[in-house]
Amino acid sequence: MNGATQLERRIAAIVIGASAGGVEALSTLLPALPRGAAAATFVVLHLPRERPSLLVDIFTPKCVQPVREAQDKEPVEAGTIYFAPPDYHLLIDQGPQLALSGDEPVNFSRPAIDVLFESAADQYGEGLLGIILTGANHDGAAGLQAVRRAGGMTIVQQPEDAQAPYMPELALQQGAVDAIMTLQQIAALLATLPRGENNA
Repeated sequence: MNGATQLERRIAAIVIGASAGGVEALSTLLPALPRGAAAATFVVLHLPRERPSLLVDIFTPKCVQPVREAQDKEPVEAGTIYFAPPDYHLLIDQGPQLALSGDEPVNFSRPAIDVLFESAADQYGEGLLGIILTGANHDGAAGLQAVRRAGGMTIVQQPEDAQAPYMPELALQQGAVDAIMTLQQIAALLATLPRGENNA
């Protein structure tokens, strides 16, 4: 399948990984997430470790969902966008709740996309949607396959559509995925997310 028009399965959480070109790509995707959606969204974007992140400031005005920098032991709230902070791995623990780790970098990255995707796959299983976007390293390829093995849905940005095609290309080389889509197609798909029961 190279595309889908709407999400037919129940998605409880979304994990998104991006590197080079990621701010621009996320500026197309995250504003498409509907207010009151049942799914929480977790994002790892490779950042300089030594500087504070400006992602919450950048994306809060663009998004209808609340945008937060993840805090350790914070309970997950539906319909919220969480960014991994600089120099910490972001994991999803039982609860579900957020966990931050200062463990060694993975794929030369901390936060690492693989760490988020693998922990989220353990918690959400077939209720997880994993998305790999533009980037110039191989982080995320193994994590996306962990999502697939757990029964979740996997999407890779079409490499020709990516500012840095290397990360999407490696994700596709690692194994099968459910869909290969442009940013506009992924945004249209995210816009179909069902609302939470309290927001129906």
